[in-house]
Order: sequence, then structure tokens, then C-alpha cells
Amino acid sequence: MRRILTLAVAASCALAAADTLLFSFFRNNGEDGLYLAAASADGLQWRVLNHNKPLLHPTVGENKLMRDPSIVRGPDGVFHMVWTTSWRGKTIGYAQSRDLKSWSGQKAITVGNDDTINSWAPEIFYDKASREFVIVWASTVKGKFAETADTGNNDYNHRLYAIRTRDFVTVSEPKLFYDPGFQVIDGAVFRDGKRWAMVAKNETLKPEAKYLFLTFADSLQGPWTKPTESISGPQWAEGATPVRLGDAWYIYFDKYRDKHYGVIRSKDLKHWEDVTEKLHFPAGARHGTAFRAPSRLVKNLE
Repeated sequence: MRRILTLAVAASCALAAADTLLFSFFRNNGEDGLYLAAASADGLQWRVLNHNKPLLHPTVGENKLMRDPSIVRGPDGVFHMVWTTSWRGKTIGYAQSRDLKSWSGQKAITVGNDDTINSWAPEIFYDKASREFVIVWASTVKGKFAETADTGNNDYNHRLYAIRTRDFVTVSEPKLFYDPGFQVIDGAVFRDGKRWAMVAKNETLKPEAKYLFLTFADSLQGPWTKPTESISGPQWAEGATPVRLGDAWYIYFDKYRDKHYGVIRSKDLKHWEDVTEKLHFPAGARHGTAFRAPSRLVKNLE
């Protein structure tokens, strides 16, 4: 029995070693397209792949931008990416790839109606229980949530919405996903043991917030727990992406006022250590997603 367990652990370690941690990101306003970077084993030293050039240029959506690219690997090995296509509009972009180098034709998925002002920062993840992909994004919808109408930037009044799909052809109707009672954007959902967790940004400007917080739930249908206090410090922060490395959770995020990325880590999602000083991140990188890919595919992108 001990030998079987030893072999199982060895196989698990070999599987982990066969994957590389990647980060999808954009630069400037998102007009260039998708960039990818690869991490060192400790998740702190990052290098840009594909000779520091974009792998995919945007062709769909209201403004044909590719901001906030979020990538997840499906159970069949296919990578699925969604992104923000425009500052104001009701679509998000979608494409898929088997090798992160050659991509399918792009499509714009309509996630809003005539009352939808914007569709920002879609985050995609896979729900094993329902065997569906879930996409969560932030929108301002005219006439909704009047109690916080004057607390944000301009006419924005964000809440998180979601759709589900198995094939990216048939897509569910958009539904309200999360309303904490204040403006919220950039919701990144992840699994922590038996519970769901989400890191998101309090987008309130009046009074000033603009920080990251966590919330938890036993089900994706909620209810979600009371938001935690800020986990990102006093600086304005957004675009968080969580990933498990060893025995700790790492959350990378865009310190967009300071024009550089930050990272914090925790073993219990309660007590956080800021290790930004040790982080070497691609210059000009903006809001993206950390995910894993087979190392053999990454070599083709070097």
C-alpha cells in the first residue's frame, strides 16, 4: 500500500511539473491583442513569450479591442478565451485554441440589451459539477441599483453578471451573479476546497474604495458571505487573478495608478503577505489571468 501511495504522489508531482504557469495580458488600450508570459517555479519571475509580440489581434466587438483576456483550459484540453471588446457596449469576445498559438475565428457574444452601458472584464472558469463554462463580468444597466447611482465614475454603476455554456454556441440568458450592495467589478471565481471563493474589486469612488476583497459561498448560486476588508492595501487595485502555488494562494493584481503589478500570498485566505518587491513582471502588462498549460506547448511559444 505504501508503494502504491508513493507512486501516486510521484505521478502527481510529475503531472504538476509538466505544466507551466502562464499569464494572459494586454498592453495600452488593448488594440494590439493577446500577450502571454510564463512564470518561474516560485511564480515571481515572469518572461514574455512569442518574442514579446501579441499572439492574436482583435477583430470583433464594438471597438475591436482585446482587453482583460481571461483563459481557461477545458477538460478536453482546449483553451477558451474571453475578453473585453469595448469600453461601452454589450458584447464580449471569444476564441479557442489547442496550442495557444493558432486560434479559432473570433466571435462576439452578446451579454447585454439596449439598457446595458458596458460589459467589462469577463472571467471564465469551468464548473465541474455542472460540466459548464461560467463567464462572469461587470455591467452597468440603466435603471438598476439606483441606491448607488452616484457613487462611481461617470454614469457607471456596476454589478456582476454571468452566463453559462457548454459549447459557446448555446449560451444561457445573462443573470445577476453578485450584488454586495455597492459597485463591484473584476470578479474572479475559484475553488478553495469544498467552498467557492471570489476576489473582486470594490469600485466605489464616493467614498473612495477601489480595493480588492474576498467573499465565499457553498454554491455558485450563493449566498455569498459578507465581503472582507481590503486585501490589497491602500493603493488602488484591480484585475485580480488567483492561483494556487504549493501550500499558498497567490493573487496577482494591477496597481494601475502605480503602473505596475503586485502580488500577495496567503495559506488561509485570511492573513496576507505582500511579496511585490520580489515580483518581476512584464513591462506594461495590464489586467489578465493566471492559468496553467502543458510545458510542451509553452516551448513552442518561446
